Amino acid sequence: MKTSLEVEYWVVDDDGDLVPPDSLLDVCEGIDPEFVEPMLEIKTTPCTSMAELRAELRDRIATVVDAAREQGKRLVPLATPLDVPPSEIPYREKASTDLQRRIVGPGFDDARVCAGTHIHFEQSNVVDQLNALTAIDPAFALVTSSSHYRGEPILECARPYLYRRSCYGGCPEQGQLWPYVDSVAEWERRLEDAYETFRERAIERGVDPEAFNDAFDPYEATWNPVRLRRAMPTVEWRSPDAALPSQVLQLAEEVRSIVSRADARGTAVVDGDRDRVGGSGDEPDADSVPLPAFDTVEEVTDAAIRDGLENSNVRTYLRGLGFTPSEYEPLTAQLPDGRLTERRAKRLRLAAARRLEADLEERRVRA
Repeated sequence: MKTSLEVEYWVVDDDGDLVPPDSLLDVCEGIDPEFVEPMLEIKTTPCTSMAELRAELRDRIATVVDAAREQGKRLVPLATPLDVPPSEIPYREKASTDLQRRIVGPGFDDARVCAGTHIHFEQSNVVDQLNALTAIDPAFALVTSSSHYRGEPILECARPYLYRRSCYGGCPEQGQLWPYVDSVAEWERRLEDAYETFRERAIERGVDPEAFNDAFDPYEATWNPVRLRRAMPTVEWRSPDAALPSQVLQLAEEVRSIVSRADARGTAVVDGDRDRVGGSGDEPDADSVPLPAFDTVEEVTDAAIRDGLENSNVRTYLRGLGFTPSEYEPLTAQLPDGRLTERRAKRLRLAAARRLEADLEERRVRA
């Protein structure tokens, strides 16, 4: 199963201030601008093995890090910039972004402070892949990298809260986790319904219908934690924060293993009475990968956002899926509990940048 990664990182100068990446976007393949100025995205090609994925991601990040140091810049692996309010993070000029702001409303500005990781899996048994990734959703707690917003500690996993509950709180079909499906056709019906609802909301807010049609299609008008991508074509998991390369790769390897098992063996959703419901609508095989009821997924996701790995139910849930929470050290554990001054937030961004550089160097030495 070919797998690819996309990781978003903040760019800062040697004082810890957010700055545009500028020429860093041109240093190698797979470096793209993001929809806000002081962020870039580092992407891999679809890789057939974890060894290939590890080598390519580390090589590309290292290339950008080295070029950044020559320019007095650093890459910061934090899910939020800790203290900088959305109003101080400029958007790049992009018609669809402007339309999103008009359609979604003021909460959309909170997306400006969110940096994440996306994992793409080559489409195979799509229903089982979608359902497995849905069940896996709370695993973002394994690599959560920021608990702060506007300098205040808000929740252990700040980014999923800001992105899902605040940014897309008024448009839940565009940004929330969707329930399990029995078929690809069911997923595509949901896409169409979400698209029509989004379009109606846009027209109510004065957006020209033709402008909306030019900017969005059903596959590109949702930003949910799990997405079916037609253009790639992949199944995409968008839940994790930006994190250290080693953390991203550790999580990607475990998620890939679970999704591969689900792809090969099928999935069966276990309801509250322990009866099995086949994920693809067929009678489940005895060897199917069991998935918790969707209500349980939502409950654990809420607990993960609030408490991260400190919550024993979250740890138990993740162990049940095949993860080993004790092997992860989220960057939030390195952050203070209290309010951050601007000066301290800058120091913490630089400290995170140094950890990223040390993470890369440690792997270079091992290699």
